[in-house]
Amino acid sequence: MSLDVRTCPKRISPMSNITRFYSVGTLLLLLAAGVAAQEAVSLSRQDQKMVPVTAYLYKGAACRGVAVISPGAGGSEKGYRYLGEAMSSLGYFAVVVGHQESGRRALREHMRGNGLREGLSKLITDSNAYRGRFMDIAAAKQWAATKCHATESILIGHSMGAATTMMEAGARNSLGMKGTDAFDAYIVLSPQGTGSIFPQNAWTDIKHPVLSLTGTRDDELGGASWETRTEPYMNMPAGCKWLGVIDGATHMNFAGNGMSRRTEALTTQIIGSFLDGVHRGDCKAPRKHHGIDVQSK
Repeated sequence: MSLDVRTCPKRISPMSNITRFYSVGTLLLLLAAGVAAQEAVSLSRQDQKMVPVTAYLYKGAACRGVAVISPGAGGSEKGYRYLGEAMSSLGYFAVVVGHQESGRRALREHMRGNGLREGLSKLITDSNAYRGRFMDIAAAKQWAATKCHATESILIGHSMGAATTMMEAGARNSLGMKGTDAFDAYIVLSPQGTGSIFPQNAWTDIKHPVLSLTGTRDDELGGASWETRTEPYMNMPAGCKWLGVIDGATHMNFAGNGMSRRTEALTTQIIGSFLDGVHRGDCKAPRKHHGIDVQSK
């Protein structure tokens, strides 16, 4: 189920405080089968709490960079497989992070006596949950960097993960969180507009490339129109910023639960185009694809 500061961690060796659940033989068989090889790993973050992640080994002769994927509230490292596989196909060492302070168990605790909507509202505005997320992401990024010699790094987030990603990129917020802008580019699925998390004009300081994606049925938790999700793009300064709107896509279509293969396909296609543009230094949006409207500045 996926509905919806950072401080520098102690340096760890690639093999310390890591538990592996897939054998090398299994990974080789997966590679031979032509699918993205997965590795379930448990990492130790700065406060010594464990962070479950699923890693997708990059395809190709050389690693293009690291991609860290942050799920929505109630999500886990087992979700967003379509994003992990897509980033692997693009040559990235991709890591889907499990956030214990805002995962399924945390969501159930926030729902107790409140119901789903109120529980979600409380969770996505919980500053402690975001502090945990930043430590999780830092641990995942540091570990992934030991597996990939390329220096490029991408942070991708959906829903609460999108809020986390925007904070890391430099968005001002009402929760006292301050990111370090440690990634080269950011991708946000279902980003939030002005509201309980972000004040007006929260995104004016974001300088790095950002791709924002939403859909025409991707309404906000409180019932506001999907169009509020375009606000971050409109507010960010020009310079390799893209906005994609998928016709008919809902909030959960982006969560990767198989609810819309069409949305997943369009999402991964535009991510590939965006990152190619970033590499070329040519961030002009492509012509409109069937089913998605894309603009850039």
